[in-house]
Amino acid sequence: MSKTAKSKELDMLNGKLAGKLILFAIPLAFSSILQQLFNSADVAVVGRFAGDSALAAVGSCVALVGIFVNLIVGLSVGPNAALATLIGQKKREQIGGTFHTILTFGAILGFILMCLGMLSARTILELSGTPDSVLDQALLYIRIYFLCIPFMTIYNFGSAILRSFGDSKRPMYYLIVSGTVNVILNLVLVICFHLDVAGVAIATVISNILSAAMLIIYLHRRQDEFQFRVRDMRIEKTALQKILLIGVPAGIQAAIFSVSNVFIQSGINSFGEDAIAGSSLALNFEYFSYDITSAFAQAAVTFTSQNYGAGNIKRCKRIFLLCLLFGFGFTELLSIIFMIWDDFFVSIYTTSSAVAAYALIRLHHVCSLEGLAATYEVESAALRGMGKSLEPSIITILGTVVFRLIWMVTIFKQVPTYAMLMNVYVASWLFTGGAIFIVYWHHMKKVSSNPL
Repeated sequence: MSKTAKSKELDMLNGKLAGKLILFAIPLAFSSILQQLFNSADVAVVGRFAGDSALAAVGSCVALVGIFVNLIVGLSVGPNAALATLIGQKKREQIGGTFHTILTFGAILGFILMCLGMLSARTILELSGTPDSVLDQALLYIRIYFLCIPFMTIYNFGSAILRSFGDSKRPMYYLIVSGTVNVILNLVLVICFHLDVAGVAIATVISNILSAAMLIIYLHRRQDEFQFRVRDMRIEKTALQKILLIGVPAGIQAAIFSVSNVFIQSGINSFGEDAIAGSSLALNFEYFSYDITSAFAQAAVTFTSQNYGAGNIKRCKRIFLLCLLFGFGFTELLSIIFMIWDDFFVSIYTTSSAVAAYALIRLHHVCSLEGLAATYEVESAALRGMGKSLEPSIITILGTVVFRLIWMVTIFKQVPTYAMLMNVYVASWLFTGGAIFIVYWHHMKKVSSNPL
């Protein structure tokens, strides 16, 4: 590998950790926030310029979109961990084959997911109780939106490749460009051309194509093991198995996690269009806060993978503690900001007092304790960095899917209020975080007594 390329890699194996983790995670958080702004811009523009019905149509798609987006993001943990482990083990000769396997698999997966989304959209929206008054608009939005899935997959897998050697800034730069384009196109297509939900969906597709193109062009121009060549696109069985071993449980966990949100969405839908619109509005603030937690979870899996590959268990423990502390602390800090200026932030998205009322209820019941999500996310990430992906996935599914479904048919059924429905999130975070910590603690005892 060239000295120039190697000099750009972040040394995760030596030196102080706190500063490196923060410098690595902050661009990731901004990247995720910018990616979330694609959908937030949709919500804000339709809410302000296309009316509450259009806002409810886009809001009805949030849970469905989440299934596919979370599946892609979860699967990208596999490429990240696989490449980071090779770097930690100094097996750089295997990087090229693994790298091209990742991108080839990503392209095939993206196309398959796009087709599945198109075919399942109506069924899932109907099962989630989407009102007939907004169903047609919701279907129009989601079917256009799904055209961006292949490009979203390529972008997320490509970003995972960059993260594996410590480059978390470049994906952020690409999203700044594509996110700006998205917002401009939203305004033009909705205000000038009156395309409403179709306009915001088209803008999102174009933005995702742009971000994926910029990333692939950069990889093509590299002069090292991470150089992308079309002629080298292939799938190596051994590399794919390593990627899927970690990525599939994480991806399934994330997708099923979103399935639970579909059931919760059905409960939200029972309160009418104002509740649907208000919930989708407030969800944006939760995503922004959660993006910080997710960033430190990604830092945990990347740093842990390299150091576990290098056999430094003591440093892995330090990474876990710092990521947990930073993830909880910084997430809560942003949540507090949203809580203090709640009326202002909600007014960005809607002028309806009825919609705003539901948004504020969700904001205060869920966002106020968003930092608790860092417990199970960072714990799961640390375990995956050590190649242990199945156990945290099973527990997360039990804690955030089964637990929430039980809540829906017991507590919410007894107290069928919108506020009680929102309480399910915090309760499930506490349950899941505690359970996964027990698994992490037992695993660390095992690897500490039997070092690599």
